[in-house]
Amino acid sequence: MNSTHQGTHGLESYGACGLLASSADRGWSDITAELRSHSGTIAWKSPQPDTEICVDVRGSGSVVTRERYGITDRSVSERGTIWLSPPVVEQGLIDLSDPLPGMLHIYLPPSRFSLESVGAALAPSVMVSLRHESSSRDPLVAEIAYALVSELQRETSAGRLLAETLASSLAARLVQNHLGKPCQDFFASVARAGLDRRRLARVLDYIEANLEGELTVGRLASIACLSQFHFARAFKAAVGRSPHRYVSVRRLERAKELLGEREQPLADIALRLRFSCQANFTRAFRQATGQTPAQYRRSVVA
Repeated sequence: MNSTHQGTHGLESYGACGLLASSADRGWSDITAELRSHSGTIAWKSPQPDTEICVDVRGSGSVVTRERYGITDRSVSERGTIWLSPPVVEQGLIDLSDPLPGMLHIYLPPSRFSLESVGAALAPSVMVSLRHESSSRDPLVAEIAYALVSELQRETSAGRLLAETLASSLAARLVQNHLGKPCQDFFASVARAGLDRRRLARVLDYIEANLEGELTVGRLASIACLSQFHFARAFKAAVGRSPHRYVSVRRLERAKELLGEREQPLADIALRLRFSCQANFTRAFRQATGQTPAQYRRSVVA
C-alpha cells in the first residue's frame, strides 16, 4: 500500500478540521503521518486497515477518555503520551476535557510488518498481537514521532528516506513490545551486525547514480539483500551516518555543484534534488550552510 492510498485515513476518521500538516504530498511509502489539533468529542466511526499510533507531541494536560470495544480508558495527555489502535477498529468515542494542540497520527499498513521490512516473517503474529490499548509511554516511539513532525514542518532533501527508516524502526518497536523477549533478542542481534564492504559499495554506487532520482530505503535494502530495518542499522554501523543523513549530505554537495552553473534556475535545482518547492530547498540549504542558494551562487559564480 502506498502513501496515495493511505492519505485519506485521517480525513475519514477525524475530518478536515484541525489538520495542521500531512505527508500526503511527500511521496512517503508505507507510512502516512498527520499532525492535528483536537478538541471536544470525536466520534470515531471509520474502519481502517492500518495500525494507528497517536502521539501527543506538545502536551496539554487534557484528560482523554476513549471508548472502544465496550472498554473505557481515561488518561492525562502529556508530551510523549502514546495510544495504539489496531487495524479494523469499527467505531468508538474520544472525549477531551481540554484541547490537544498537537497530536501526531501515524498509520502503518500490514506491509510494514513483513519480512522485507522488519527482517522476520512476523506479519500474522503481529497483526493478531497488536491491540487497542490505553495510553503508554515509550521514549523511542516518542522520538520517532518528534522526528516525523520535524520533517512534516521543515522538509529536507532526504525526508522520504528518513520517514521510511523511521517507519521500519517503529514497526520493529511494536513487534518488540508485543511479542516479547525472542523478538527483542532477534532485533538486538540485528543491531550489532554491520554491512560488508562489497554490499556497501553497491549501495553507495547506487546512491551516487541516483542522487537526483527516487531513493527509497526499500530499494537500498534490496540492493544490500537485507530487510529495511536491518539495512538502516547496518548502513549506519558501516558509514557512521544513517542513510537519510548520508543522502542529505551528498545532495547538498550536488546542490552546490548545480548552483555553480549559472543557467540552472533555483526552482529546477530544488525539484531535481527532490524538494517539493523552492522555498523548502532554500530553507534547508540555508540551515546547512548559513547561506541561501542565491547567496551561495553569487559567492562562487564570477
